[in-house]
Amino acid sequence: MKLYSYFRSSAAYRVRIALNLKGIAYETIPIHLVKDGGHNKRPEFRAVNPQMRVPTLVTPGGDLLIQSLAIIDYLDEIKPEPPLLPKNPIARAKARALAEIVACDIHPLNNIGSLRYLKNVMEQEQSAIDAWYHHWVVAGFEALEALIGGAPYACGKEVTLADLCLVPQVYNARRLKVPLDKFPKIVAADKACLALAAFQRARPENQPDAE
Repeated sequence: MKLYSYFRSSAAYRVRIALNLKGIAYETIPIHLVKDGGHNKRPEFRAVNPQMRVPTLVTPGGDLLIQSLAIIDYLDEIKPEPPLLPKNPIARAKARALAEIVACDIHPLNNIGSLRYLKNVMEQEQSAIDAWYHHWVVAGFEALEALIGGAPYACGKEVTLADLCLVPQVYNARRLKVPLDKFPKIVAADKACLALAAFQRARPENQPDAE
């Protein structure tokens, strides 16, 4: 496996956790999203991923997979243990819902492309951009805090897809100084996950391209 990644990309972070939990060895191919306007915009990477985003996973057979949730589904299918979704259909739907609050509602509004557009095209001040970021994280976290059920993880006693999405988002929230005092269940789930080696190895500061 090869993973096109950027150490601070929360989407790539999700996939790194999944690879580690599954015990799948992989090679990291760093793609810097900031330097020189973003190395992801270079023609050679666009040929790999037309969306010009990370993560991109190269399978042993040479197939190129994009979008973190699709990649994680693939990993769960080729190596079912440990499972990343509960067997019960209702529990599966709930885990997916928590994951999608992060991946579909919070993250798209706060990723580097959206923030650059606010700055460079909409000509917003950094203070307004920061307020935008905080607003959407808090709105999403308020829903997550109400929906998290059980302990120690987001969906109870087992790590699920919800945790793979939650932990990177909490990392970014802390880095950008979003107060987390109102979200004790989120903080507790994050702490429980970070006690696991698979999550620790996936952390941005532990990546080969960390700065």
